[in-house]
Parts: sequence; C-alpha cells; structure tokens
Amino acid sequence: MSKIDTLIFDLGGVLVDWNPEYVYKDVFKDEEKRTWFLTHVCSPEWNIEQDAGRTIAEAEALKIAEYPEYEVEIKLFYEAWEHMFSGPIKENVRIFKSLVASKKYNIYALTNWSAEKWDKALELFPFFKDFDDVIVSGKEKTRKPFPEIYTLILNRFNIDPEKAIFMDDNQGNVEAFIKFGVSGIHVKPYTKLLDDLRSFGVDL
Repeated sequence: MSKIDTLIFDLGGVLVDWNPEYVYKDVFKDEEKRTWFLTHVCSPEWNIEQDAGRTIAEAEALKIAEYPEYEVEIKLFYEAWEHMFSGPIKENVRIFKSLVASKKYNIYALTNWSAEKWDKALELFPFFKDFDDVIVSGKEKTRKPFPEIYTLILNRFNIDPEKAIFMDDNQGNVEAFIKFGVSGIHVKPYTKLLDDLRSFGVDL
C-alpha cells in the first residue's frame, strides 16, 4: 500500500449534519405529506441540480410552474436553508481538526454544494476554512459522481490517487472516485472514522 499523503472530505453527512426535514417538520405536521413534498416537489433530484450550478432562481421558477400551489413552501427551501443543519458531526470534526493540526497530510474538501450558499456555509461553519482548498461543485458547474469533478480535483491539486483517501456519506460518490485509484471510506452515521482511517495507515 502506498503511504497516504492526501485526505479528501465530503462535508454534508461527514462533517456537518444537513436534512431538509429539520425545516419542513414544522411546515407539514403530517409525516406522509411531508415525505411526499420532499420526494416529489423539493426533491433530492431537484436540489442536486443547484449543486451542479443551476441558480436558485431558476430552480424555484421551474418548481413553482409545476406546483404553483406550493410556491411559499418551495421558496422556503432556500430561504430557511441554514436551519436544515443540526450542526457539526462532533467526533468527525474533532478528527478533522486533529489531522489539520498534525500537518502530516494535504487535506481537501470535495462537496456538492450550491455556489450561492457557499459564503453562508463558511459563516455557519468557520472550520471549513481550515482545508488546504475546497472544490465546490456549484462553482465548477459539475458534481459528484460525474467523472469530471474527480479529474478536476486530482489535476488541480496534483494528487496521486494511490496516496489519497476520499470520505463521503454517499456510497455512489465513493465508488465513482475509487475507479480513479483512490481509496474510499463510505461514512455512515455510526462509522468509526478514526478506525477506518487508521486501517489505511493514517495517524494523528
């Protein structure tokens, strides 16, 4: 195994907890209606296009044209976006900060995130500024798991994939990057991230 020198973190689901349910549970008291809305109206498929560069205004206009009766609830998605975070995932952030402090690794973030919400993200979570650099999908007009974004980060930061580990809560994103030769960790709610990193020879 090559000695690891680069760690690449996803953000949502790895270092911070984000879920639209935190906002819409107060909008739709009925769980079935809330699930329907977040599956068919402000759906993951709709939201991820903003991560790929579509503007929020375009996204809202499209959905309001489709579901005019939900105009207020659709606009709420980005108006109340910051309230969709419960906060940092404390143990994983502790590990991240220890790795940064160790100065043993190049540490980057590769995140599917709307470009229009990135400045607010830095306000909410100042430790995002501790990365050596960040690839924000919305700024690059492409997103995980498209091959272009993996090629981009490897080339921009001159990363040797055989010496890199990528951590993401989406298994498909991890599998897509593994095809480039990196090692991958699928981060789940009860993942012992430190144990997984140590299995690849990473130490703090």
